[in-house]
Amino acid sequence: MTSPSTDRIGAAHALNKSLIIRQLGLQPYAPVWQRMQDFTRSRDADTPDELWLLEHLRVFTQGRAGKAEHILSPGEIPVLPVDRGGQVTYHGPGQLVGYLLIDLKRRNLGIRPLVTKIETAIIETLADYGVEAHVQAKAPGVYVAGAKIASLGLRVSRGCSFHGLALNVDMDLEPFTRINPCGYKSLRMTQLKDLAGAIAMTAVSTTLANQLVAELAEGSVSPV
Repeated sequence: MTSPSTDRIGAAHALNKSLIIRQLGLQPYAPVWQRMQDFTRSRDADTPDELWLLEHLRVFTQGRAGKAEHILSPGEIPVLPVDRGGQVTYHGPGQLVGYLLIDLKRRNLGIRPLVTKIETAIIETLADYGVEAHVQAKAPGVYVAGAKIASLGLRVSRGCSFHGLALNVDMDLEPFTRINPCGYKSLRMTQLKDLAGAIAMTAVSTTLANQLVAELAEGSVSPV
């Protein structure tokens, strides 16, 4: 099992002073989405960045670029149009969701570098559990042997990001068969449990948080 280097962890602890990490547990989607919007709308130059880690009750979310034909048979699971980028995806218990409420301008950080940092943090998290993951050109997210294990979808408003990532840990993958995940027909989905055995969500959440904080600390400008 690998772990972040000492210098990366040291940088992460330093950045924690200006990054608030919130563990929110199992939540319905809509109130958290509204809370993200309210936070982004009301924040100012002195507002610390935040990272929210949580799970959602069952829901399909359709991004701004979403097309109706990618929602095949949602059944009893609600479909919610949202303001992030990308197409349709599924959230449910056993999936670790991370929302990055980051002042990009203050950190001198562009959206593409932020996406790269998120992908790298996920890949490093999976490596800690012996899983080799990769990215694919023109298909945002993280994959293992061609199967998708994590999705990304972001929104930037007033120079600040919200929404973020969804990492499949130990969940029911069946609802993904009711859609074309992220707009890709017959895209295979996978999860950490099937690749590395059962791992507590709290452990994965802590590992991912450390990796995200370390990635944000590299090449970023900490708030005053």
